[in-house]
Amino acid sequence: MSAALLILRLIAGAFMLTHGWGKFQMLTGDGSNHFPSVLGMGSTASLTLAVLAEFFASILLIFGLATRIAAIPLLITMLVAALVIHSADPFSAKELPLMYSTIYLVILILGAGRYSLDRMISKK
Repeated sequence: MSAALLILRLIAGAFMLTHGWGKFQMLTGDGSNHFPSVLGMGSTASLTLAVLAEFFASILLIFGLATRIAAIPLLITMLVAALVIHSADPFSAKELPLMYSTIYLVILILGAGRYSLDRMISKK
């Protein structure tokens, strides 16, 4: 089980990190005006929240540090992507964020597993 959670964390975290890195570059390069405003927050706030989730929370997920806490913004971001950003799109556009949502929900429920910094810290 712990090996499976490690693989899930590493792959989901690394894949999402690539999305987050592009958004991080948009944020630092003032590309926020090209990012959609979500729930009336404005483009910059929406982009900042996406970067916090997709980039920084993905790093925490990869290392298994504060794993359940890191899974929450990732889960919310993917649900917003599927149900708000792509609400009018066909299911094929919603499928990937819904798949990520499922992965983050499983990680939220099960935690990081034995091979994580969370486990190392809790043993001390």
